[in-house]
Amino acid sequence: MDYFIITSILVFISAFFGYINIRYIKLPNTIGLTVITIFFTLGIFALSYFDDTLLNAERYIITQIDFRSVLLNIMLSFLLFAGALHTDLQKLKELKWPILFFATFGVLVSTLLIGTAVYFLLQGIGLEVLFINCLLFGALISPTDPIAVLGILKKADVPKKLEIKIVGESLFNDGVGVVIFLTIFGLANGTGGDFSFTNVLTLFVHEVG
Repeated sequence: MDYFIITSILVFISAFFGYINIRYIKLPNTIGLTVITIFFTLGIFALSYFDDTLLNAERYIITQIDFRSVLLNIMLSFLLFAGALHTDLQKLKELKWPILFFATFGVLVSTLLIGTAVYFLLQGIGLEVLFINCLLFGALISPTDPIAVLGILKKADVPKKLEIKIVGESLFNDGVGVVIFLTIFGLANGTGGDFSFTNVLTLFVHEVG
């Protein structure tokens, strides 16, 4: 199964879920799609107890995708372009310092807080997981999606300055998130020696640029 067929299937499912949300649920599109996807996934797992055909089909599709290449080299570029297309560049320049602060220090703090919370939560339910692996999860989900953010802010009718700060941060935090993720990933795999300050700085400039 090639990427064209997989993409067609995913686009069809996304459009179908979007129609259900607009027609019946009427939540902001990004939130509605997320909620429907969660319930759809839980439904497939429940159905698999009786017939696992659909679950096996999904597993097969997933195994055909090189997520590192698809997400970092293809999807991320389109997401960032679509978000930047609707951003006022002049306003972005005026608010560059708070945006830079949020996109760097904010992602670091978010990674630490989420990683710590997940660590204690898993410990509380009896799952022994290394703290650095929880930090890796925190780095994975800390960067926000510019399209999701922009869609919600447009509907919420927030002040323009606040919108530019949040959207600007969501545009630039992906590069920072990649650097943090790869750094923690290297440490978690015992290759932390390869991640000197110079290497991290070079990776940061390359990814953010």
